[in-house]
This record gives sequence, structure tokens and C-alpha cells, in this order.
Amino acid sequence: MAETIYSNEDILNMLDSLLKEQSKFNWDAFYSERGRPVPFFVNAPDENLVQYFKNNLIIPGGRVLELGCGPGRNAIYFAKQGYDVDAVDLSNEALQWGNERSKEQGVSINFIFKNIFDLDIQKSEYDVIYDSGCFHHIAPHRRIDYVNLLNQGLKAGGFFGITCFVENGIVGGSDITDWEVYRQRSLKGGLGYNPEKLKMIFQDFQIVEIRRMQDIEQPSDCFGTSGLWAALFQKKAD
Repeated sequence: MAETIYSNEDILNMLDSLLKEQSKFNWDAFYSERGRPVPFFVNAPDENLVQYFKNNLIIPGGRVLELGCGPGRNAIYFAKQGYDVDAVDLSNEALQWGNERSKEQGVSINFIFKNIFDLDIQKSEYDVIYDSGCFHHIAPHRRIDYVNLLNQGLKAGGFFGITCFVENGIVGGSDITDWEVYRQRSLKGGLGYNPEKLKMIFQDFQIVEIRRMQDIEQPSDCFGTSGLWAALFQKKAD
């Protein structure tokens, strides 16, 4: 019967629905206005991602999954480093933009229109999973699913890279508690994090680096803002 809870998945879906009902935000509308002065609309990869390759923390070639890829700026960079790229997003507008960008730059990317929690990921499928700005829009009740996705998809020794809001940072990052998310039925535009919380959430993984992104003045060949954390983790050997 409708609106009856029989399982943990029913609880998760109910909480998803309650938060979605309260939110008026629409990602397709957001990405349809390409001329808006949104910092990450630039067609350039994250500065930390570029540094991972320059410092040989991540090596060229392999398979990568990007979560919440938006218009594809990091997916394109991975493709140029010799990766087979699966890039997923909930916005058709963002994926269309990403398709146009990838064709202009002569790279092939498998763009996927889907909720990340509906992906059918094979065990140890990816060398890298990367998330630039998706995680801070994930509600607390989905964090376990998120970590399970990483554990399922990453090869032993594989890397997980993430950029996410600093608490009360210059580009966003609410400091409300997880419980307050449900009292207010809102993520307040995106949750902010600190290094201790990131270490706790991703405690299954070895920390390679957690730092502020560097501020990068545009135009540039990479993107960066100190309002985001940049973290790199490695999956431990089985």
C-alpha cells in the first residue's frame, strides 16, 4: 500500500520524499542559464585534481566514475588523462552541456542520467571515483549508501577524490546538525563539513590528503576556491 513502511529502503525513500517536497530547487533550471556567473560553470578541472596527476598520486589510464558530474569539466580532464569515464548526474541540462563540451574537445565520455543511488555498479569496477560538489547535497540518511557505493565500486588501492563545502564557507556550507536537517526539512543549500567529520564519514579509507582548495583567479586552466575542501582517500587492500 502507498505510504506504508515495510523496510529500511522504505524509510530512506520517505525521507528523500520529505526533503524533496520542501525544496523548490531545480537542477535543470539551474544549468539551463549557462551565462550565469556561477564559479564552477568554467570549463576547467579542479586544481586539486590536476595536482593529483602532477604529483603522481593518481596515474593516467584506467576507469573512473564521476558522481554529480554537472557539465563535465572534470570528466573531460579524466578522459584526456587516458581514462574510460562514466559520468552521472540528475540533470539532463547539465549532461547535454557536458556532451557538447566533450565533443568540442574531442573526447568520449559515457554520460549517465540517473540518481547515483540507482547505479548498478559492479564490484571493484573503478580505479577512481571522483565527486566535485555532489556530496554536500546528499542528505545524512543517504551517507551510508554513499560509502557503500564507494566500497562496492572501487578496486583495492583505488582512489576516492572529493570537493565539498567548508562549514560557513564563502560559497556555501550550512553548519546545521544532521538532526536539524529533518527538523527544518532542508539542507540549507548544501551541508558544510570539516576535516574531522570527513575523516569520520570515510573512516573505511586511508587519508591521502585533506586541504582547502586553492583560490584560482579566472580565466585559468583550472578551477579552485578556498570555500571548498579537497580530499583524497585510498581504498585499503582487501
